[in-house]
This record gives sequence, C-alpha cells and structure tokens, in this order.
Amino acid sequence: MTLKDLRKRMDVLQILERDAFGNFVLLRRLLMFVLGVITYPRLAIYNKTKIKGTEHLQNLPDTGVLFLSNHQTYFMDVICLYHIFFSVKWRFRNNINVPIYLLSPKAKLFYVAASETMKEGGLIPNIFSQAGAILVNRSWRAKGQDVQRTVDAEANEKIGKGLNYGWVVSFPQGTTTPYAPLRKGTAHLIKAHQPIVVPVVINGFRRAFDKKGLRLKKRQTTLSVTFKAPIQFDEAASVEEIMYVLREQIEQKIPEDKLVWLREAMNA
Repeated sequence: MTLKDLRKRMDVLQILERDAFGNFVLLRRLLMFVLGVITYPRLAIYNKTKIKGTEHLQNLPDTGVLFLSNHQTYFMDVICLYHIFFSVKWRFRNNINVPIYLLSPKAKLFYVAASETMKEGGLIPNIFSQAGAILVNRSWRAKGQDVQRTVDAEANEKIGKGLNYGWVVSFPQGTTTPYAPLRKGTAHLIKAHQPIVVPVVINGFRRAFDKKGLRLKKRQTTLSVTFKAPIQFDEAASVEEIMYVLREQIEQKIPEDKLVWLREAMNA
C-alpha cells in the first residue's frame, strides 16, 4: 500500500481532501449543509417543488457531466438543483421531501457564475460562492448594462477543470431574461471537453422569489424542475447544431404567439 492510499483510507471524513480548485472538501460540505438547512423551507414548505426526470441522473458518471438550464433567479435556481443532487445521491427519486440528505451532501459539484454577481452581491453570495462557484467574467454584461469586452480566456479552462473533477451546472443564456439567446461559448465548451450534457427546464422561481432568489416574494408557488435525457454530442457537430438542440431542450425557443406579438410591435 502506498502512502497516498494509506492517507486516503485514514481520511474517511475527507478532512485533508481538496477539490479541483484547492478548496477543502469538508468545509464545502459544511457550507452546503448550512445553506441547505436555511433554504429548505423555501423549496419544500413555503413552496412546493415538483421534480421530474431524476431517473436520468441515477447512472451518470461521477465526472464529466454538464447540466444546462434556463435561468430565473441568480441563486435559488442553483440552490434547488443542489438539493436535488444531494437527494439523488441518497437514492431518493423526484423529491426533496426528506432533508436527511443534507447530512452528507454531494461535494463534487460546481456551478458557473458571473464574478461581479458573486463578489458584489453581499455576504450570502460570497458564502455561497465557496460552495462551488466557478467565477467567469461576462464579456457582454456588467452591472446590469450591455458591454463589449474581451472574452474571459480562462473560463473554458476553469469549467473544464470542474468537469474533470465532478458535475458542473451552467446557464447558457447568461441572464435571467426569458427567451434570451444562448451564448455560443457553451457550444464551444461542449466541443472542447465533450461532456455528457443534461438539459434542465425550471419554472416558477421568478414568481416565488426576487431576482436574486434570496427574498421570498410569493408563497404557495409550484416550482418545477425537469431533467431531460442526457445528450452526448458528436465531435463533428457544429456550433450552430449544438445551439439549436440546446435551445429546444431547455425550451427557450420563442413561442410563435410571442413572435407574432413582437413582429406586430416592431411594425407598429
């Protein structure tokens, strides 16, 4: 037995283990537990979370899985997905009704977030960023304004590092605005790292919470989360083909009735 094997066997609580970015896994687990306890009532008591498709998650590999979802709030979308992932780890299916899963949350999780959102959002976002945020600089948006700046060259590498270690959650629209166009960087990321892609469709979060997802706006709201079947894109797939599939899968293609209204408004 090597020294590395011996240390791993002795470290059953993962006291010494660090994740792909050098963060202590035990500390991350503690943060996830605390955040889970704080947010659980908002997802399962004050509101009802209806979940579909967790059977697609049961046999996924521990690494190289990219979850792509539409986006409705800055933080509660991700927090809810974390609850579901923890629950699936405990073999619960399509529910987060028994929060015993918070006693041993899944640690190999990351989510992609805008640097300014996490660094300028206050105490809770700063704490939450320690639970697995992969911070990237958006090239098209800053402080609520449209901008044009250099693409974050390190973003692809950082997300790739997260995929090599575990699961990564990302929001390809990069904004909470419904039916916003998907960013092509997501397609380039998929072509570069060839992850298993799991599309996710969420709804109800915009009604239940404020834009940040930290303040409860309306109780007794049904929050829905649907996991679609995993996709393994062909290496030869073009960026446009990947974008088309993702737009359809996360249901962000503008409905025809809205297109008609938009055309009429533009021609008025």
